Amino acid sequence: MVMMEKNLTTIADGLKGRDLLSLLDYTSEEIAYLLHFAKDMKEDMEAGNMPPLLAGKTLGMIFEKHSTRTRISFEVGMIQLGGHAMFMNARDLQIGRGESVYDTGHVLSEYLDGVMIRANSHEMVKELATHTSVPVINGLTDIFHPCQALADLLTILEVKGSLLGKKIAYVGDGNNVAHSLIIAAAHMGMHAAIATPKGFEYDADLLEKAKAIAEANGGSVFATNDPVEAVVNADAVYTDVWTSMGQEAETEARLKAFQGFQINDALVAHAKDDYMFLHCLPAHREEEVATSVIDGPNSYVFQQAGNRLHAQKAVLAALLG
Repeated sequence: MVMMEKNLTTIADGLKGRDLLSLLDYTSEEIAYLLHFAKDMKEDMEAGNMPPLLAGKTLGMIFEKHSTRTRISFEVGMIQLGGHAMFMNARDLQIGRGESVYDTGHVLSEYLDGVMIRANSHEMVKELATHTSVPVINGLTDIFHPCQALADLLTILEVKGSLLGKKIAYVGDGNNVAHSLIIAAAHMGMHAAIATPKGFEYDADLLEKAKAIAEANGGSVFATNDPVEAVVNADAVYTDVWTSMGQEAETEARLKAFQGFQINDALVAHAKDDYMFLHCLPAHREEEVATSVIDGPNSYVFQQAGNRLHAQKAVLAALLG
């Protein structure tokens, strides 16, 4: 774990009222703080000692895309912290339709203590945050999925005991999940390898930024089109669906392009014996991952899903508290 150069109180004070749109907007010390905060919160909950840090606070949750884990984890998280969560289907709102994003942001700021949004466009979420005086949390956009990445690293931290120097291999589509995962790993001084088919690579500009962050923290980032090269000696192996929500028309072409990128027993044989398999879910068994892997002894996908709750409680308490 990256050493925190700042006093913990200073870091905590600096997070209050902030947006969480991308982990590029946060320092390595701030991300380390959130991970430790999440770990503490999980331990408090298991001990039956969850303080109502957000009593009287209300989080508005806007969804342009369907959700299982994001909606439930944020809603339960607010309840556990003593606050309230309000589900808002984007189709039922005036945002971007009868009312501008500018007006929507200002109106929501009058009612809510924070906004979580799961949206199609990262640019729209950035615009909303610009016009909203309360914290805006990115629950997923086309470019980033920061809350998922925090849960991912929390899971590795729990199982491996540390993050610094650990190797994580991401195999699959260079999508929003991959973007946030590699940036988070870079912040924590991990060695990250990304294997994608040609034409589905990790964003080149974000890759350079991740490399710079990793180098500053004693880690590394490299990209390849060879899954075996990425997985060799990995402590954790990660994948996502090959066809994300909204890409259904591309399914046939993607199935063909991603042949050879399935996480199966032959591929994970190149990882460390005690490797962790991770997947943000939902998963398509026998497509991006073999059933023997996702349901095998090295799979931590349900612990990882559960950690969405604790990582997001840390974010909520830090930003809205």
